[in-house]
Amino acid sequence: MSEEENLSYKEAIEKAGSSITRFPLIHIRGVPLMCHIANNWDSIWAFCPDPSDLLIATYPKAGTTWTQEIVDLLLHNGDAEACKRAPTPIRSPFLEICSPPPIPSGLDLLKKMDPPRVIKTHLPFQLVPPGFWENKCKAIYVARNAKDNLVSYYYFDLMNKTQPEPGPFDGYINKFMRGELSWGPWYDHVKSYWVEKEKRNILYLFYEDMKENPRREVLRIMKYLDLSVSDEVINQIVELTSFKSMKENPMANYSCIPSPVFDQSVSPFMRKGEVGDWKNHFTPEQAKMFDEDYAEQMKDVNIPFRSLI
Repeated sequence: MSEEENLSYKEAIEKAGSSITRFPLIHIRGVPLMCHIANNWDSIWAFCPDPSDLLIATYPKAGTTWTQEIVDLLLHNGDAEACKRAPTPIRSPFLEICSPPPIPSGLDLLKKMDPPRVIKTHLPFQLVPPGFWENKCKAIYVARNAKDNLVSYYYFDLMNKTQPEPGPFDGYINKFMRGELSWGPWYDHVKSYWVEKEKRNILYLFYEDMKENPRREVLRIMKYLDLSVSDEVINQIVELTSFKSMKENPMANYSCIPSPVFDQSVSPFMRKGEVGDWKNHFTPEQAKMFDEDYAEQMKDVNIPFRSLI
């Protein structure tokens, strides 16, 4: 995408900024989605990707942008300048996102791109357009420990003026457990991709593994994508996708989104990127309540999440 197109994208967001509001949620097949997504659902569901397209799927705030940056660098042999050609949402469009005009939707951006494309989604497996599986597209899913994911999503909802008002943290925990947040229950989300991963050739990654040994996980992604880059390039990618590097990278830190939409004075888009931060937020009573509910909701599947206790 040209510099002119990058500017037009930012200008469109700034122009619409004054009309941005916290959009209500509407259920699509039982999953709460922002009203603009729900109102455009037929077009989203009908999207037919090219077999060469790659889908990066996560529950919100589970390492999406991190994975997008790793993939883009792998596809460009670690060329940092090539990966600064545009902000993340332009390089790797958000499939289902829709906002008031003149902000282009994810579908609008994808129409202007030639395959192969890297496409982001937060949709649970059952809402992913069937064309992805019919065309045998590759897909990478990243899952994050529920408590850390909840805390990160809470801060995101505080600063993202398009999401419903999060309210107090204590109440947010209950919303998370009941699946009342945008894109629905975390539990169903992580389980839906887990049970389909073998059948659909989905690379299922864990945020905690990526933090523990980023080089190992970058290599896993490289092999899954049938790429071959040198050890030197792998090391460079690990450095370029460290939390510190990405937080300082204007093409990855979402500073392209103006403050009426993402108010980063409330909370940065890239806040901490840590494992175990939930311990700074949950009381012992909240943790006990959450753990009991978690055990019940996850009893039918054995996904090897780290307990982080």
